[in-house]
Amino acid sequence: MDFNKTKKALQDFGKNVVIAAKKNLKKKRKRRNGKSYPLVNTGQLERSVNDKLKVSSNSFQLEFMFADYGSFLDAGVDGTKKRYGQRKYGLKTFSYKTKMPPIATILKWTNQKRLRLRNKETGKFMKGGQQSLAFLIARSIFMYGQKPSYWFTEAFESAYKKLPQELIDKYALDVESFLDYTTQIK
Repeated sequence: MDFNKTKKALQDFGKNVVIAAKKNLKKKRKRRNGKSYPLVNTGQLERSVNDKLKVSSNSFQLEFMFADYGSFLDAGVDGTKKRYGQRKYGLKTFSYKTKMPPIATILKWTNQKRLRLRNKETGKFMKGGQQSLAFLIARSIFMYGQKPSYWFTEAFESAYKKLPQELIDKYALDVESFLDYTTQIK
């Protein structure tokens, strides 16, 4: 069987999903205070987004890869006090129950952003304030969670809708003929 057109279409599909997902990560989102911010901080997640197409004689496997925490940003995480309800697209629901997010990771983030606590009376930076700030942020995330962003899921859905119906039909026919062939081998 000749799958060159199907292979090319799947490569294009994978490339389109990766491009759209990276674009979604850079898109500005509004906070409750009205300020806008991008979803990415260091760019590590954006650099990790990739696709991989494996072609064998009788099958295709298209895989999308990104850093582990990308799943939590995509589907969101329920906090102990705030729940975000049923996720779109049937995504898995993550939630905090007993463990807070790692303070070391948040401390690293606060250092990158140069965030510090100030004393209200003197206006000076507090000694040991970094650790306290990281703990307060971790506790806030633990209680209120992370709102779903659907950065990857929406990119996938958008690209899937653009996938030509003809390709889907032809691939279905290829699979059907392959199944007919494998059942006749017995």
